Amino acid sequence: MKRTLILITIIAACAATLAARQVVTRRVSVSACNHAVYPYPDAKELPTLTPSPAGYEPFFMDHYGRHGSRWLSSQNDYEYPVKALQKADQAGQLNELGQSVLRDLQRIALAAYQHAGDLSDIGAEQHRGIAKRMYRNFPDVFAGDAAIDARSTVVLRCILSMQNETMVLRALNPRLNITTDASYHDMHYMGYGHGEDTAAFHLRKDMDKIVDAMAKKTLNPSRFAAQLFNDTTWARTNLDLTMLMRKTYAVAGIIRGHHQFDDLTLHYLFSADELFELWRLKSVLWYLYSANAPANGNRMPFIERALLRDIIEKADTAIATGNRGAAMRFGHESVVLPLACLMELDSANYSTTDLDNLHLHWRTYELIPMACNIQLILYRPIGATKCDPDDILVKVLFNEHEATLPVAAAQGPYYRWSDLRAFYDKKLATPIDWR
Repeated sequence: MKRTLILITIIAACAATLAARQVVTRRVSVSACNHAVYPYPDAKELPTLTPSPAGYEPFFMDHYGRHGSRWLSSQNDYEYPVKALQKADQAGQLNELGQSVLRDLQRIALAAYQHAGDLSDIGAEQHRGIAKRMYRNFPDVFAGDAAIDARSTVVLRCILSMQNETMVLRALNPRLNITTDASYHDMHYMGYGHGEDTAAFHLRKDMDKIVDAMAKKTLNPSRFAAQLFNDTTWARTNLDLTMLMRKTYAVAGIIRGHHQFDDLTLHYLFSADELFELWRLKSVLWYLYSANAPANGNRMPFIERALLRDIIEKADTAIATGNRGAAMRFGHESVVLPLACLMELDSANYSTTDLDNLHLHWRTYELIPMACNIQLILYRPIGATKCDPDDILVKVLFNEHEATLPVAAAQGPYYRWSDLRAFYDKKLATPIDWR
């Protein structure tokens, strides 16, 4: 019996690995990990949302969204593979395919010049689409002269993401009272959690070492290099082939977020195994950097304590005043991910020491694609204004899917605000060693 259970477990794990591998290799855009294009350019792939509970209406939304698709954050990210292939070309070691790839990389690097980190055209489209669906899904929230308090980190791509969403909302309802802001005053909760736990970020150097050790064991650039160079011995001696492979992978993923590269792909350079392994390693890095990993002391979700407090306070104010509207925040995946873990949305807060099998339970393309977002919607009895918090229901959308929460549901995807608030209050009171 025991041997049968072990066999069943092994078969199930293999099937789950195969399923994840098929997603990554068949939909190559998701292999870009946190650079994956937001997968919903329209509503066709999104599930139908559960109707409002009988006798209830939505009236307020708490929101945090990542900026949309962007350029890579450093010009060097584009230049590194260009310079490596140029060095080989000057030495007469670049074959015909390698020369073709060099031309493509040069074209991309030239287009990227002085655009490091900027929002792309597709990134802007993503936010316009999200805004349209917000308005369609929750018209009561955005009715009349509802107050929309939109705030962004001070990073330009986030400000432009905010602008694209609020522009659409204003077009759909000119009566909305929309205010926008981007200030260092709010960065202690809008940004990366530096306000409370600067020490946590020093742990990332140790996390890098873990992933680098995994990469040495699992990444083999030999096949990748053989298709580009005349002499792979020369290439191994003169170039860092693993770094070349990883940098080219980053460029291959990011260009999917730009219309000007619709005619171009670099994913054909990677085998299915290589693509899966590159995605898996980067997913592990994000897990160690920002999620509920024992290797980081399970502390990373708590870097967003101040943000969750702000979400709770804004919701409490809306309940107390009875005012319709939304608190909309725009920032980064390095905030969305620990926040989703802290809030315990779906499987985001998964914790394991088994990094080799992390992908069986925790997948970045479901969690932090470009424009990833969390929408917490409050519902009150129809016709009511100021309500007792016990009468308020709440639903959370994570990347526009109804998400589970860490308390007992009242009905379907709806939870009592008082239950959820009590859970978070207790969690936020947990003593943390900030040293």
